[in-house]
Amino acid sequence: MAITVLIADDQAMVRQGFGALLAAQPDISVVGDAADGKVAVAECRRLRPDVVLMDVRMPEMNGLEAARVILSAGFDPPVRVLMLTTFDIDDYVYEALSIGASGFMLKDAPAEELVRAVRVVADGEALLAPTVTRRLIADVTKRRAVPRIKSTALQSLTPREREVLELIAKGLSNTEIATALFVAEQTVKTHVGKVLSKLSLRDRAQAVVLAYESGLVTPG
Repeated sequence: MAITVLIADDQAMVRQGFGALLAAQPDISVVGDAADGKVAVAECRRLRPDVVLMDVRMPEMNGLEAARVILSAGFDPPVRVLMLTTFDIDDYVYEALSIGASGFMLKDAPAEELVRAVRVVADGEALLAPTVTRRLIADVTKRRAVPRIKSTALQSLTPREREVLELIAKGLSNTEIATALFVAEQTVKTHVGKVLSKLSLRDRAQAVVLAYESGLVTPG
């Protein structure tokens, strides 16, 4: 089955360019596009795409609000949202991760990175490049009065699960975590699933935010 994608951006050239690039992939199908947040929400409800590429700044309803509506709708199977931005440090992106977006992409990223991003997100993993993600979370955490989550939220985790959460927060993929811990990738997937379940988190992106807000991982 092809990965279905909806592209939401107020610039027609961006929609057309990304659309042509993704449609050329044998395993990806672009099922629609939207020029503003309201249309993106409506099209998402109608088309139920696997992945939405969502521009942060759009008229009518910005990408953050549109993502919030989509991610709180409880679609089954879930619709993944990948934010698009021209800035690698952006408060809106931090908020998007907090509400459950699967990550973000810079609009000027190489074509192959965009294609990879869609595949990664469609597979249920967050797109969290280690260096950019650490800088993003650390920068916003230091500049904003981010409320600290009580440490009791982490007490249900085993030592290994806490270790996995720390590595998730550093932007490592399942494969990289498996290598770091000398365990099978399937074992890592099991640990990740338990971490998300115990902490009532939607996905890995929210796990990154919680790890920083709880103080488990410190900025810098």
